[in-house]
Amino acid sequence: MSHILIVEDEAIIRTALRKLLERHRYKISEAGSVREATTKYRLADMDLIISDLRLPGAPGTDLLKLAGDVPVLIMTSYASLRSAVDSMRMGAADYIAKPFDHDEMLATVRRVIGKAEQNRAAGAAAADSKAEGRAISGMIGDSPVMRELYARIHKVAPTDATVLVHGETGTGKELVARAIHEESKRNGKPLISVNCAAIPETLIEAELFGHEKGAFTGAQTAREGLITAADGGTLFLDEIGELPLEAQARLLRVLQEGEVRPIGAIESRKVNVRLVAATHRNLRQLAAEHKFREDLYYRINVVQMTLPPLRERGKDILSIAEKLLEKFCAKVNRATLKLSPEAIQAVTTYTWPGNVRELENAIQRAVILTDDTTEIDHRTLDIDLDLVPIDEADPERRPRNSLREDPREDLSLEDYFARFVLEHQETMSETELAKKLGVSRKCLWERRQKLGIPRKKAKRLAEA
Repeated sequence: MSHILIVEDEAIIRTALRKLLERHRYKISEAGSVREATTKYRLADMDLIISDLRLPGAPGTDLLKLAGDVPVLIMTSYASLRSAVDSMRMGAADYIAKPFDHDEMLATVRRVIGKAEQNRAAGAAAADSKAEGRAISGMIGDSPVMRELYARIHKVAPTDATVLVHGETGTGKELVARAIHEESKRNGKPLISVNCAAIPETLIEAELFGHEKGAFTGAQTAREGLITAADGGTLFLDEIGELPLEAQARLLRVLQEGEVRPIGAIESRKVNVRLVAATHRNLRQLAAEHKFREDLYYRINVVQMTLPPLRERGKDILSIAEKLLEKFCAKVNRATLKLSPEAIQAVTTYTWPGNVRELENAIQRAVILTDDTTEIDHRTLDIDLDLVPIDEADPERRPRNSLREDPREDLSLEDYFARFVLEHQETMSETELAKKLGVSRKCLWERRQKLGIPRKKAKRLAEA
């Protein structure tokens, strides 16, 4: 039986509500004010608090700060959008207008209590999985996709399974390989990283497998290959899709037989390496087109991990930008700069086709070029997004319907857009906002400019 506390100063309404809820098997306690509620009862023991907005002494919204995780349903005779929005913004679970309809009240109570129970269950599950999804040294981000990646790394790293990392260029695939190596039993041995796309085809086999003296023109001495150098440790092959077919055949033998034969050698040498491979290409398609060995593809495709592009990582973008800002300011021995509101808008709106590498370059460039100021302007970032700063003194640039005016119940589409953005931009990324509104990120940015609600300036408007 759910326990509900009713806080209402009008005895007739309080009694009527108590009888209604008791008939539907709820346990009810009553109070006539916030003070009485907090002195007579332990709010944390309640499953729901239903409170009038206007009470003697202190408003019902004061209970939002005192109730902790207990949901608060606000009742108000002033059924305006402003009171509802203000209550919801302060943390109310829902609101209902007086005089209330009995069926509507019961449906709202059931919904709020049910949602609170779901949130508690989800919170417990999140706490259990938090250990699995704990962050990894050197990797920044707490978005759901990154927590899922961390959890997979923690599970796979202690094994010797071959890992194939998918991800766009510049997402930081080598960081994943390093994390896997450092959390494995091989962490006392070397991690050898090879970018297969950076070595000419004529040299890649000699680099990987080594060669004997005189094996080819220019081989004046014998040389150990990078695979042998990784013996006992981890070999990270970035852009493995660029590996020539001949080298792929040699690599397959290393993985299947655990031995490597240098170019020009007669005998093979035993090696014990763990392979972590990475690519931005579709290896399955390449194999179907006979551009990648199918047997090697199946051999390396034991555990797959996907490193998401920066544009899909929500608020991680800003966290990474601020960390990079701190790093590059320290490198040039200057006080840590901060991003201007327009720069924050640019960073969170831009799609970053070059991912973290492009963001890193933009931040480093901005730190070098910024003089005699504590802020980095969006123009200094010099990314391909033509942001125009909002001049709040220009009445033509202000929102068409200011929040200072009394809102109407019949909101226009632009009113709805402005209110939705202002109410959710502190808890949603630009990508999430755009998805909820059914528009593209570019369209969201253009609407912000048109309505005069740039990101990070919305808080001032809401408080006004």
